[in-house]
Amino acid sequence: MPGAVVRRVLAVGAVVALVRSGSATAQASGAGDPPPSPPSTFAAVPFGVGERLVYDVKFGALKVGQGSMEVLDTVALRGRPAWHTRFRVRGGIPFYRVDDVLESWIDRASLNSLRFVQDFDEGGRNRERRYEIFPDRAVFQENDKAEETSVGNPLDDGSFLYFIRTIPLEVGKTYEFSRYFRPDRNPVIVRVLGRETITVPAGTFHTLVIQPIIKSKGIFSENGQARIWLSDDSRRIMVQMKSRTKIGSLNLYLQSHRAPPLPAPANPTDQPR
Repeated sequence: MPGAVVRRVLAVGAVVALVRSGSATAQASGAGDPPPSPPSTFAAVPFGVGERLVYDVKFGALKVGQGSMEVLDTVALRGRPAWHTRFRVRGGIPFYRVDDVLESWIDRASLNSLRFVQDFDEGGRNRERRYEIFPDRAVFQENDKAEETSVGNPLDDGSFLYFIRTIPLEVGKTYEFSRYFRPDRNPVIVRVLGRETITVPAGTFHTLVIQPIIKSKGIFSENGQARIWLSDDSRRIMVQMKSRTKIGSLNLYLQSHRAPPLPAPANPTDQPR
């Protein structure tokens, strides 16, 4: 699987990829982002530590690897309780293998991104980018570079996949978000196209079909035809994703789903910056 194709999947980080300035507006309805939660409370979410989703990755009809989304643990990052999540794709074709990872640290009260790490191992070449994100100052820092302007309520590629599970989605409506931590990529548009019952390796699911559109090249561009199927229930798990690229179709199909076994701990151990 060519590395550029995998990066587009991870960039949504598709399964979506994302947003600016701490506010969201929903067209055709007027619904937007919920107001930030007070620091002393945690946002209600349909996921928890231990949740793991595993996917078959196919390029056209050929199975080329496996993907996974999971909530690894909770930590305290710069004094803020945070979810630690990981999205990973492994596989490839003979003589070209990939092992690409997105990790996100998500504030449990506001669902803002606090840290985002991309670790791409493609064809034997490794590239890592680490972003420290500071919502209170609306800035981010990539590796050891100078700080850059961000947005007030930032999301990254991985955290958006969890954020989208927490908001109401109504068929026929279009939602516009300006929360991606890189302002020039905003807004991200999500269209709710309809409902479908589909069968994947993990079983048969009633789903909501959404179309993410992002101001960038790749599978979620305005000219792309990406679709994501979310379970039409309170969990909103990603059941299937289909996208088209210049060299073919790249699809993810849910193979298994492990629900979170226990509530997240209330007092995680703090991590260094």
